[in-house]
Amino acid sequence: MTEKVFYQDSYQKTHRSEVVAVQDNAVMLAATIFYPLGGGQPGDSGQLDINGQKYTVVDTRFAEDRAGILHFLEQDDLTAIQVGDQVDMTIDWQRRHRLMRMHTSMHLVCSLITAQATGGSVGETSSRLDFDLQGQVVDKEQLTVDLNALVAQAIPITISTISDEELDQNPELVRTMSVQPPRGVGSVRTISIENTDYQPCGGTHVRNTSEIGELQVTSLKSKGKQNKRISLALVNP
Repeated sequence: MTEKVFYQDSYQKTHRSEVVAVQDNAVMLAATIFYPLGGGQPGDSGQLDINGQKYTVVDTRFAEDRAGILHFLEQDDLTAIQVGDQVDMTIDWQRRHRLMRMHTSMHLVCSLITAQATGGSVGETSSRLDFDLQGQVVDKEQLTVDLNALVAQAIPITISTISDEELDQNPELVRTMSVQPPRGVGSVRTISIENTDYQPCGGTHVRNTSEIGELQVTSLKSKGKQNKRISLALVNP
């Protein structure tokens, strides 16, 4: 099992750990600050320094058992890496922080649109959310104004957990049908944007909406009879 340091502090940029497994073109570490692909958010990239040699992490994903986390490396030859080797890791912080800003902005969209989200994807500078609007009318310009008003309010964001049982009793908290929160460990991680949005989420987020910066709703597109795709972007990535 890989310790998820990124959940303890999403702002931690470096960390030291050790190799627990080498698998094809990937390594598994005892602990990591690299976020693995999940919940619509891409896996982190960055660098590992092992025995004085630098390796480029091009993607991060959960292992099949969902307990370990694999760091996929650009280099093909990993024969110099052994289990037990010490690792100094550095994430691509600029990319991670943009993903955090974007992911939090998608929660702001959910706070403004009451319809059920049917899908979504977090990008580095642009993202999308699909909604089953059920007749709800969305104006692109007004949504942009409302999002930026929430950003300007500098609303604090906190991380907490609820039990699996509490979530079962409050299914309406799950806003995105295609991304179900992970269960089975007894508790589910939640993200709260004070007095604005509250839902289960396993992604990384900023501490305050002011960090997001200016947003622009770039398009509204119909995706089927009821679904509408809302795309948004960071104005200053």
